[in-house]
Amino acid sequence: MSGAPPPFGIGGDEGERLRFSGAEFLVRASAQTTGGAFTIIEEVDPLDTPLHVHAHEDELFYVLEGEHVFTVGDRDFSLGPDGVCFAPRGVPHAHRRVVPRTGRFLTMTSPAGFEAFFRELAAADAAGGAGPVDYAAASARAGITWLSAPDAP
Repeated sequence: MSGAPPPFGIGGDEGERLRFSGAEFLVRASAQTTGGAFTIIEEVDPLDTPLHVHAHEDELFYVLEGEHVFTVGDRDFSLGPDGVCFAPRGVPHAHRRVVPRTGRFLTMTSPAGFEAFFRELAAADAAGGAGPVDYAAASARAGITWLSAPDAP
């Protein structure tokens, strides 16, 4: 398999840790490790996500802990551990936790590359705080249109 990425394995607490806006994310698989096929990000210290649309990637959410409500288009999906929700690109979607700031889930995006959005906001946060201008710039580069305001300071 010429050009294929090498196999890899990581432990339960391993990956690239990114922090911004009081949240922590763990990149489990990236464009670099999957040859551009997909990205997997775990929300370790989570925030809810307001209504938005992705232009470039589909998202699949896999609930690890807690009770979550995913809104995709005009449907709400209330999911607990082992629940799965698919949000195709171009369809407005949002996420909230039944108990704020609790619960964890994995987000898989395809194709890969969405981790760049998280890296950009983490770098802005480390440089003094990821504010509305940083969110707007990162969102524009990532092809995200916010239909309600994200939680930026």
